[in-house]
Amino acid sequence: MMWYDGGWGWGGWFAMIVFMVLLWALIIVGVIALVRYLTGTHHQSGPHPASGGPRGGSRQAEDLLAERFARGEIDEDEYKRRLTLLRERW
Repeated sequence: MMWYDGGWGWGGWFAMIVFMVLLWALIIVGVIALVRYLTGTHHQSGPHPASGGPRGGSRQAEDLLAERFARGEIDEDEYKRRLTLLRERW
């Protein structure tokens, strides 16, 4: 008498299911990586584009300080003192 499952039993079916899931996961990850590579949507290391160069951090700090002064959170003397301190550091 001939057996259609080839004698693998339940272990064979389980192994085929796991292999098929892994194969599809590999195909999907490969397609995503290929699309990202072709469209140039990968992360670059280095300075943040919004930093604006070596004085970008100082410029952002000055802008934040000016906003606080405009909202009335700090007075004119404190604004000038902190602005001078920022410009001396950078």
